Amino acid sequence: MTLIITDDDVRRLFTMEDCIEAMRVAFADFAKGEAVNRPRMRYVAKHPDPALRYFANVHIGAVPSYGIACVRAGSTILRPATPENPYRTYESPTQFNWGFAILFSIETAEPLALLHEFHLSGMRVGATTAMAVDQMARDDAATLGLFGTGKQASAALEAIACIRPISRVNVYSPNQEHLRDFVARMNRNNFRSGMEVVAAKDARSVVAGADVVVCATNSMSALFDGDWLEDGQMVVTTANSDVTNKRSEVDQRTFERATAVVVNDWETVVDNKQSELLDLVEGGVIPQSRVVELGDVATGEAKLRQPPRGAGEKGILYFKNNSGLAIQFAAAGGLIYKKALAEGVEKSIPREWLGTDLSALFAAGFRPSP
Repeated sequence: MTLIITDDDVRRLFTMEDCIEAMRVAFADFAKGEAVNRPRMRYVAKHPDPALRYFANVHIGAVPSYGIACVRAGSTILRPATPENPYRTYESPTQFNWGFAILFSIETAEPLALLHEFHLSGMRVGATTAMAVDQMARDDAATLGLFGTGKQASAALEAIACIRPISRVNVYSPNQEHLRDFVARMNRNNFRSGMEVVAAKDARSVVAGADVVVCATNSMSALFDGDWLEDGQMVVTTANSDVTNKRSEVDQRTFERATAVVVNDWETVVDNKQSELLDLVEGGVIPQSRVVELGDVATGEAKLRQPPRGAGEKGILYFKNNSGLAIQFAAAGGLIYKKALAEGVEKSIPREWLGTDLSALFAAGFRPSP
């Protein structure tokens, strides 16, 4: 049987600590050439309403350490940004998320599970951020500056609280209602004992004094002036350009001040035309040698560490969480699938419904290609 693993199952079975560990394995395997990942593919198509677009998001890859190959497919409707509204929004008329990951067995090629991806998608972005912070931020990092109040922001906060002794979070959003609700909700969740989440009065207040500054927004443009950053800080962003739109949460000055720009996958930077970084490298503003892949940090091949407070070192560390990767869904999905099997998740469909019976052809001596 092929399991149907829902968002509720993921919430029940899979912790943020589990997800962080899965990301460590996935990126280390990727750096060693064992995991396989192709750059994500996104496209938009004409919609009957001229103000809207159909939007697709596809990832493919495999993590042999978990025995899983994966296809993640997302399908939704979006409203592009306009001069009047600088944010693009996702507006599914059915008010459903139509996205899932198909988990295939590397051993038998069978579809093991259809996995809802909405909840996991936020978790794996936050977990990847936390993994990068764990590898690079100082051990005593205690103050977090956070831009954003949505799913990605809450996942990043939860994940970083798992790996650093965060005592204060200064968070900002221009939407005051969302900001108040987020602060109240995060303080109720109590991700870490003694941690206080506080509404910042403006963007500069988020940056000031933070050990780590995290941007997790739907903004199409820079959230702060790169000259506001203090030497020795670590910066994380999650919004990136692709072939469907151009965006960046930081300005060129932030890139210029970075002693290293760490990305999930350089091939995706090129394939997805992430011009906010690619143009600077191709234009000689940032040397290619300053761009490092996260997997090399995870394996220790690249040794990057935030300096101690007061060390006087110039520059910042910048983790550009530049793309979702199929290996994230394959690794996390492999762990979730094992937990679902052990619990006895009841939702399933006959596996043969998803394939074609070739037994007669095999008996006749044929081995047809798919």
